Amino acid sequence: MVKFGPGGLGESFVQMGYKKPVQTGEYLEKFRLTAYEYECGQGVRISEDSAVEIGKTLKEKGIAVSLHTPYFISLSSTEEEKRLGSISYILSSAKAVKALGGTRIIIHSGSCSKITRQEALTLAVSTMKSARSALIENGLEDIVCCPETMGKINQLGTLEEVIEICKTDETFCPCIDFGHLYARTLGGLRTKEDYAHILDTLTNELGTYHGSNFHAHFSRIEYTQKGGEKKHLTFSDKTFGPDFKPLIELIKERSLTPTIICESAGSQTEDAKTMMEYYKSL
Repeated sequence: MVKFGPGGLGESFVQMGYKKPVQTGEYLEKFRLTAYEYECGQGVRISEDSAVEIGKTLKEKGIAVSLHTPYFISLSSTEEEKRLGSISYILSSAKAVKALGGTRIIIHSGSCSKITRQEALTLAVSTMKSARSALIENGLEDIVCCPETMGKINQLGTLEEVIEICKTDETFCPCIDFGHLYARTLGGLRTKEDYAHILDTLTNELGTYHGSNFHAHFSRIEYTQKGGEKKHLTFSDKTFGPDFKPLIELIKERSLTPTIICESAGSQTEDAKTMMEYYKSL
């Protein structure tokens, strides 16, 4: 089953009168959504008790939960201390998502600002291997690491780079951020054929399981010619893409079962519902 949901709580959470994170399940149920990504971009600050409480309500509503790890993780840092710190953040994220009742953690791939892309990829692969070993050693072997495609041109995280990271361990699941790929290719994701190429590449390189059950982020994203991603937009902003419809049509036609998290700027819940309703209309 394809799952749709927001990354974080949309502005409508407060507008609808909700006040506490434990009400997340009730809020998402109003939109009939089936997925939710808990945001820890600024750090893993949720207590185990709170996570368990929130996770219980999400499970009761049939909502699958994932977690976005801190943005300051640096898989490809040239400083060993920072790479070791990144493994620690991954462990903290894994413990939090397990308390929430989920298994997937989404991880930014890294930077290559001072080194070559190949050097950055080599470091990122090494860090992810070490992180996987640390998860196993801490009884968290069921946690699935999802390296994410990135939107800025100088960041590690092309489709091919994420696939190479995922090839190092069969448990790694790609997080394909279609908005990021659109931004880093300066609007290169436009047609159904463009989406088909991504989906075909996933299946050809990682096999049918990850080709069908991949994790995904989606939002319209403004970009610049020099740097790529500038900022996330909403579905009502039509100047920039990408358009979700060709992707949803392919997912339906191919009977794929990804989890699709909407990361629109404030309207992520409503926009996730828009994608879900289009899928159901096909």
